[in-house]
Amino acid sequence: MPAAGSITPLVAGLWLLNVVLDTGGQLAFKAAAGDEDAGDGLARWKHMAARPWLWLGIGCYVVEFLVWIAFLSLIPLSEGVLLGSINIVAIMVAGRFLFGEQLTRLRVAGILLVTLGVAIVGAGG
Repeated sequence: MPAAGSITPLVAGLWLLNVVLDTGGQLAFKAAAGDEDAGDGLARWKHMAARPWLWLGIGCYVVEFLVWIAFLSLIPLSEGVLLGSINIVAIMVAGRFLFGEQLTRLRVAGILLVTLGVAIVGAGG
């Protein structure tokens, strides 16, 4: 296992793939759950199960799980979990652009703090 703070190209690639898959999964789940034609109760679940968004989200999560295990096999857990926090930022920003979700001052401050923390960890801090 590389020393803490050692971000190799493989680690960086797995990290980026994890961010893409996690963000894609979350966005697919939101698209599946946000369908206004879905109805309520069991009918809603049947409607979601018949749409590709739910299955795309599940597929993203299955592949992400494998990527995450590979990523964690290369770096210390404490570093990996902190670097994985950038997923929150990617999901919030994507939610803003794709679903029109609000980015309040506090959310933007949170995004900046998480990004700063990830940058510090990535730099070997």
